[in-house]
Amino acid sequence: MVRAGAPAVALNPNSPLARLLGAPVRPGVVRWIGLRPGRREPLVPVQTAMLEPGVGLVGDRWSGRPTGGRQVSLLAEEHLHAIASFLGREVSPDLLRRNILVRGINLLALKDHQVRIGAALLEISGECHPCSRMEEIFGPGGYNAVRGQGGMTARVIEPGEIRVGDPVARVD
Repeated sequence: MVRAGAPAVALNPNSPLARLLGAPVRPGVVRWIGLRPGRREPLVPVQTAMLEPGVGLVGDRWSGRPTGGRQVSLLAEEHLHAIASFLGREVSPDLLRRNILVRGINLLALKDHQVRIGAALLEISGECHPCSRMEEIFGPGGYNAVRGQGGMTARVIEPGEIRVGDPVARVD
């Protein structure tokens, strides 16, 4: 899948790289869901949430383009542990301001692929880079601790309810 406006990259479907990129990805599980009710307000953890195309998570403050690729943000629990290690302190998912925490699946391997989470279908669109608020939240070095560990962004393709405990699986 290629993002709208992105140059198409011709990859020979029979090449070793194409086979590796298309290799199976072990499914994961949703561990936490958080909604941002307003700018700079604390995230509200929820057990279930509704995803809608052009909206993202219902009740979240996201306000990007309805066709944009940043409707939802996802973070791997494994990266949360890495960030905590880099900072030398505990780090909870709400501090990173991402919407969905997953475990057991490599989110980077899902870039430009569709994933099913609960009843919803998402397209993983890109990396979710840290912002300068990481210095504010974690102190000096916070931004660099999150670099490369910030998760992925996604757009909602099909609406549906998601729950903590739902599987996260690539759609082939």
